[in-house]
Amino acid sequence: MPKISIRELVATHRPLITPLAHDALSARLIERAGFKSIGIGGSALLAARYGLPDIGLAAFGEMSAGIRDIIAATDLPLVVDGDDGYGDVKSVAYMIESYLRLGVSAVVLEDQLLVSKQPGDSGATAVVATEVMANKLKVAVATCAGTDLQIIARCDAYAIEGLGAAMRRAERYLEAGAHGLFIPGLTTVAELAEVGRNFNGVHLMTAQFEGRPTWLPPAQLYAMGFRQITLPGVLVPRIVSCMDQALQDLARFVQTGDAMPSYPAQSAQLALHDALRFSKWKSI
Repeated sequence: MPKISIRELVATHRPLITPLAHDALSARLIERAGFKSIGIGGSALLAARYGLPDIGLAAFGEMSAGIRDIIAATDLPLVVDGDDGYGDVKSVAYMIESYLRLGVSAVVLEDQLLVSKQPGDSGATAVVATEVMANKLKVAVATCAGTDLQIIARCDAYAIEGLGAAMRRAERYLEAGAHGLFIPGLTTVAELAEVGRNFNGVHLMTAQFEGRPTWLPPAQLYAMGFRQITLPGVLVPRIVSCMDQALQDLARFVQTGDAMPSYPAQSAQLALHDALRFSKWKSI
């Protein structure tokens, strides 16, 4: 079980940096790199574990199976993607109870309509009514009352209704009891700054993607008001690129006999042995 909670880390880190893991090995490597928290997003986990896009195809059982493996591999606190709670308010309560038993530290609950879900922050096409989401948040917060579990309300209305409407929704979600807030898909630094000003002092989360105008140094984001930064697009694209290139090199070697390009085998082996805690098992 984690020795410290996301709630405690957000209070002491400026900001809390949360890379996303997609399996037990990536979680161990995040821990090895010195990060203090781990996120588990649907897009990365479903791609790695099932070869599926995050468009509402997977159910709670499939997500929780992957999350269970990651939790077993690390002591770091985990922020997990709760989608829309996988149904009505009863489903939300069941999900929160299940994640409490597993030892999850925070759950992101979103207002995006599951049947038309879009992956990542690529732009929701439909969201539920504000009060439907507010009721889910009330149930989620009541279910985890007396624990350190944090409920982060994700408002996906930006692409559909605009920033002003999204922030009004977000205010209602905080009134409903959400412990934190995440408005994905913002496209400009000015929009980030506006959200930061309007929700100053809130456990405000942002997801950062390389190559976008909103890709800023963590200290600058913290100064804007963002207390937690998740990094969904750092690991999986690089891993896919590396694996794809290695397999193309291997296919070329099989077909032509051309030598495969070298890579830092020694450092890679060391990282793998560390992540697998090889010395622990070897000493038994």
